[in-house]
Amino acid sequence: MILVTGAAGKTGRAIIRALVRRDTVVDAFAYREAQIAPLRALGTRTIRIGNLDDRAALVTAMRGADAVYHLAPNVSPHEFRFGETVAAAAREAGIGRLVFHSVLLPRIEAMPHHWEKARVEDMLAASGLRVTVLQPAPYMQNLLQARGTMVKEGVYRVPYSVGARISLVDLRDLAEVAATVLLEPGHEGQTYELAGTPPLSQIEVAETMGRALGREVRAESEPVEAWEARARASGMGDYQRDTLAKMFRYYDRHGLAGDPAVLWQLLRRAPTTLAEFAAKRITP
Repeated sequence: MILVTGAAGKTGRAIIRALVRRDTVVDAFAYREAQIAPLRALGTRTIRIGNLDDRAALVTAMRGADAVYHLAPNVSPHEFRFGETVAAAAREAGIGRLVFHSVLLPRIEAMPHHWEKARVEDMLAASGLRVTVLQPAPYMQNLLQARGTMVKEGVYRVPYSVGARISLVDLRDLAEVAATVLLEPGHEGQTYELAGTPPLSQIEVAETMGRALGREVRAESEPVEAWEARARASGMGDYQRDTLAKMFRYYDRHGLAGDPAVLWQLLRRAPTTLAEFAAKRITP
């Protein structure tokens, strides 16, 4: 049995689907009662409700598990505390194997949520657990949020330079790798960088999206302050807004580059290209 924490988000759901496809018993740890029915529909056996700083609840959820896939909430100010609690609960519950969902290039202090994941990686390395770390690039699925603007206005708008080169990964490829490292031996103590594409400029991303949509789409940069104003109006919390703004400023200066070679090896096939993703998910 595999326990997935943070199971109700898009990443957790994708990993559950990949595990269920391999006839694996999956339990889920989620935060709200409303998440029980959707998770059960995916094929999970047991769904426990609790918080990632509740050690007792985590120990109960972990009892009988062969391994744990740990996912913290996206851009959480409590990333390190949650990681410590999950590691302590895993030791108490007798869990040997833990896979940690980190991020591409975590050791960049200019991006606080990356740096916090690096701190968790270091803590887990000294935890006594048999740990595997996955470091995925930004998801291709994130582009779906911009589909409406691309269709209506022919614009792919980003709060950083259109020349910024960023590697991407299909979430489904990540989920396939997650299932592999959870179920197959030989991955303990490994850290895997998971990029599905070479670094792509936002101009290249827009052109690829445009071909899938059958219309011209141009990349357009907006000031990060404009993005911050919209995020504030939407009710995004101060920590999340400030952290993401710092990430965009880093992208503007440096991009985020990964190498698809590791993902190719783990998938035993070529990673999904952006054009392949767009043809399936962006087309009208």
